[in-house]
Amino acid sequence: MLTNKTVYLRTVEPSDVDHLLKWENATENWRVSNTVVPFSRHLIEQYVQTAQDLFTLRQIRFIICLNQTNTPIGTVDLFDYEPIHQRIGVGILIESAHRNHGIGAEVLESIAAYALNGIGVRNLYCGILADNIASRALFTKAGYREVGCRKNWFNDKGKWIDEYLYQKQLVN
Repeated sequence: MLTNKTVYLRTVEPSDVDHLLKWENATENWRVSNTVVPFSRHLIEQYVQTAQDLFTLRQIRFIICLNQTNTPIGTVDLFDYEPIHQRIGVGILIESAHRNHGIGAEVLESIAAYALNGIGVRNLYCGILADNIASRALFTKAGYREVGCRKNWFNDKGKWIDEYLYQKQLVN
């Protein structure tokens, strides 16, 4: 368990199926997850049973929980793990009621410490759509640098949006 001031991160448990189903099937989140059809409960249950082997699956998901109530409020994903190159992608989802309270910054701080000290990662990265100003500000505040832009990378119902690439070097 990774603990910070307001939240802690823990691995996915069977009791998280309802939360994951809600978050994965919220159409407002589909835009950034490239989801086009809802997930079934069965699929989410299967995912929960097999989702915790970073070295085989090259990804791991943590549930973000409030310290005071143990309530799950989102997820942070580490994906495309490359142990030889010591890099991993980062994605974060926090329920809208808990955004803009500094929780995202705490989560990214905890994930950076875990990546460096837990799995020996030197570089974290993410891609953020140009119009997602809040996420771009969050990752910038957390020490990520904009390192590139993919022009007209994302099709949002016929509107093409650039994707900015961000990187945080944990070791120079």
